[in-house]
Amino acid sequence: MSKGIVYIILSVSLLTAGIVSVGLGAVPIPASEVLLLILHKLGMYHMQQVNEQHEVIIFIVRLPRLMLGILVGAALGISGAAIQGIFRNPLAEPGLIGISAGATLMAVAVIGLEATLLTTLSNLLGYYLLAFGAFAGAGVTALLIYQISRHEGKPNVATMLLAGIAINALAGALTGLITYLASEQQLRNITFWMLGSLGGATWQTVTALAPFVLIPVILLPRSGKALNAFSLGEMQADYLGLDVNRIKRRVILLSTMAVGAAVSLTGIINFMGLLVPHIIRLIMGVDNKHVLPASALLGALVLTIADMISRTLIAPIELPIGVITALIGAPVFLYILIRDKRKLSL
Repeated sequence: MSKGIVYIILSVSLLTAGIVSVGLGAVPIPASEVLLLILHKLGMYHMQQVNEQHEVIIFIVRLPRLMLGILVGAALGISGAAIQGIFRNPLAEPGLIGISAGATLMAVAVIGLEATLLTTLSNLLGYYLLAFGAFAGAGVTALLIYQISRHEGKPNVATMLLAGIAINALAGALTGLITYLASEQQLRNITFWMLGSLGGATWQTVTALAPFVLIPVILLPRSGKALNAFSLGEMQADYLGLDVNRIKRRVILLSTMAVGAAVSLTGIINFMGLLVPHIIRLIMGVDNKHVLPASALLGALVLTIADMISRTLIAPIELPIGVITALIGAPVFLYILIRDKRKLSL
């Protein structure tokens, strides 16, 4: 199957899943009406009679949620592919170097301290305090790990990986301590956030997240050729005339930007950055010039489908989307590991 056909299939599948997703819910709306209402809103089609209730449900509730899911899925998918490329390891993901753990720690700290030490900031930033804290945690963690990994002015990938493991352990311990000391209401908020959800989607959150996702989605594929050279080893990439350190900084900075922003608004969503690039490599091969943008598309598609399942599986109760992605991702990933364990051991 040609790569162009794969892109077309992913794009059409995402569009179809998006229209179906917007129509599903407590008030079902036919997919044809969803499409016509969107075209009507864009001025591309004139409807004689508009169902105002359906219009409010689509444009105020469901469409922002869909767009947030697409942005977050694209961010996690392309960041996972980029991190795997820079570490030359298909089992790597943004969480491996502590980005997700740092975001989680700061988000949990905000929830635990909002009513006491962070009252002024809470009054100033309101809803966005949690998002700001998680994004700051991801950024500070990435900067700390980068500084630890530097040797003679150059970042060492192996040291960065080990530092990420240590940071994950430390952040996990501090997160557990804050959780242990939290009140019952704070514990509920922490648990819900750590399991991931798109329930807080509004047009404000979508527009706030969009630049932090679109910039990496546009710029990371430009590093595809360099990441292909990285697969031969850093020394070989250096011999080919690539600025290895600049590439590392750029990839890690852009990945941190995308993951930190996504996690800050939706909480932890497991397995996306790990599994999506692996599936793309099985379909399209290992050329990062295609793996990166295709991972963004598949990530958006998978998260859209997972959100549909989370909203409808036991409706009207909504399951955390992180639970759905883990239930889907873990068995598939275990199957891949069992099938390819001989290759992975070589």
